[in-house]
Amino acid sequence: MRQPGADLSNSEGKLIEHQPLIGKTIGITGATAGIGLAAARVLAAKGATILGMGRSAERAAQAAADIRLTVPGAQVHFFTADLSALRQVRRLAEEIGEYVTTRHDGKLDVLVNNAGTITSRYTDTEDGYETVFTVNHLAPFLLTRELLPLLQAAPAARILTVSSRSHRNMRILWGNVMLRRFYNPLLAYKQSKLANVLFTTEFNRRLADTTRIRAYAIDPGLVNTEIGSKNNHGIVRWAWDLRRRQGADPSVPARTIAMVASRPKLDPPDGIYWRDCRSIAPSRYALRADEAAKLWALSEQLCAPEDRFSG
Repeated sequence: MRQPGADLSNSEGKLIEHQPLIGKTIGITGATAGIGLAAARVLAAKGATILGMGRSAERAAQAAADIRLTVPGAQVHFFTADLSALRQVRRLAEEIGEYVTTRHDGKLDVLVNNAGTITSRYTDTEDGYETVFTVNHLAPFLLTRELLPLLQAAPAARILTVSSRSHRNMRILWGNVMLRRFYNPLLAYKQSKLANVLFTTEFNRRLADTTRIRAYAIDPGLVNTEIGSKNNHGIVRWAWDLRRRQGADPSVPARTIAMVASRPKLDPPDGIYWRDCRSIAPSRYALRADEAAKLWALSEQLCAPEDRFSG
């Protein structure tokens, strides 16, 4: 019987090589399926307490049961929220804060911003923002901001945001960030994934000198998940269902997430963009300080945050 702290093997039978996470608390958005669920299994197997987040209570219960079946004795608790609604993101953070404060000494060791979406048609959120930009960028920006005190309370917390190689050859569309004038599903997704890396860049610039928290972007590669099938129809869904067949199993990027989340020392120490358990360079644009700062300012304005990110 596998116990928390034991290694899981990938499809090739190779053991995952990273340090045990016994006593650590890890939050994962989008943990009911795909990459998030695969990462939750791996991290739970290393002894971490998993705070999963999903949109559906039914799917959250199924995911929790899956993790406990895969990892007997796993410590897992799920929260539900619709990340397209910023008020629900704030409520989610409050619930996590209360839970962590009462049960885990007020410390959150790792936050994995994994949840994502792509929509075939333009849709507004209740906040009046484009859905893909909100779920893929504004929600993790706001959730990280709200959970910052818990992360600061941990000895050396890490923030992992799942991006994509699709961020390359892309710029922020400053004159049409919400794509209201012309909506293209691929452009919306690419821009949001670029925003993930720019967020990582700016977070480290702002907080590296005042906190031990480090932020990283994860490139999962092409993965066989349902992200392009949910909330879509017609040619977009057809194209994704065709393309996903060529993708890797979610356990593959889960290995990278587990390594970056748990290895005491990463090599290189200044690498912020990780794929296949190694650091690679993101696009040059994603490292531009001026663009990262500009996006940060816009995100603050759209989320109306407090001053926890000031620096």
